[in-house]
Amino acid sequence: MDLSHRFNQNINKIAVSEIRQFDQEVSKIPNIIKLTLGEPDFNTPEEVKAAGIAAIADNQSHYTGMSGLLPLRQAVSEFMKEKYNLSYNPDNEILVTVGATEAISASLLSILVEGDKVLIPAPNYPGYEPIITLAGGEVITIDTTPNNFILTPETLEQSLIDGGESVKAIILNYPSNPTGVTYSREQIKEFAEVLKKYEVFVISDEIYSELNYTGEEHVSIAEFISEQTIVINGLSKSHAMTGWRIGFILATEAITAQLIKTHQYLVTAATTNAQFAAIEALTAGKNDAYPMKVEYIKRRDYIVEKMTALGFEIIKPDGAFYIFAKIPAGYEQNSFKFLLDFAQKKQVAFIPGSAFGELGEGYVRLSYAASMETIETAMTRLKEYMEENK
Repeated sequence: MDLSHRFNQNINKIAVSEIRQFDQEVSKIPNIIKLTLGEPDFNTPEEVKAAGIAAIADNQSHYTGMSGLLPLRQAVSEFMKEKYNLSYNPDNEILVTVGATEAISASLLSILVEGDKVLIPAPNYPGYEPIITLAGGEVITIDTTPNNFILTPETLEQSLIDGGESVKAIILNYPSNPTGVTYSREQIKEFAEVLKKYEVFVISDEIYSELNYTGEEHVSIAEFISEQTIVINGLSKSHAMTGWRIGFILATEAITAQLIKTHQYLVTAATTNAQFAAIEALTAGKNDAYPMKVEYIKRRDYIVEKMTALGFEIIKPDGAFYIFAKIPAGYEQNSFKFLLDFAQKKQVAFIPGSAFGELGEGYVRLSYAASMETIETAMTRLKEYMEENK
């Protein structure tokens, strides 16, 4: 019996992320060095691991409430207030999710219906569009390439006007994956001034908020337009807790009351022992990202220097842990072909820019969430490859 015609037909419009596809492809190469995934090379801090272990030993293996443990939501509330000047009631304005990924899915599936449009500044993280497509929505990309990947208030407003009433939401991701772009307080305030004129949701993916290298504090757009904003955050990047799968949604009581329905039917609740570890991360370990930031900046600066000398065009990233570099003229401009050849010949893997949409073609993305030793080896091999293929 062939049941292929009975699937949700929107499933045929999506595929496994090209990031994962390429990573799997190059993983077959013996002794491959990978600067592919956004996976911190640091271990989860010891006090956080200890809290998780203690929770297991204490038989904390039962469901929590749908919203997550109240002490964790209280810790999230206090952390966001102290760090980003945001005020959310832990009783009814915070949800603990299974990573930021589930938070994004729950948010999009809650607000979108067939025909809705979602604005996304591009190049962009490829995890948004498939969920939008499954919900029957349409992605409208905002081209940021003419302005060094920086969104402007003027471009934002024009996109809202052009999209019309069918624009239901905009997704902002800053610091950005893949470009590392982030925004100042004044820039965020200008975006808010534009957005408050339109009946649109603002899904603000701030998972890299603790990895801001500008010298200024990260500013959430929710500080200015909380009634429209759904803030996404979590511990994967800030505390090297990717595998623990703890994320957060912060929104007004009215919005949260709707999001919790989708969240509950997707996952019931986040993993209990991981939630106990998260409490420790947000309290005793609230500044655990600082020493990681110091190392990331060193790695970023080293890669920028080496790749620029090889002819790659790079806008120095102000956050996250990615380099998004334009392939020099005279080399293969199909990023997939360029990087597959590089991986096969030099046993080093980056991610093709095409994985981040059409506007990413001709670029490569590499993660500097890897040891300096690994990065130095990768840069040496890249230099050899570029010289051999002039």
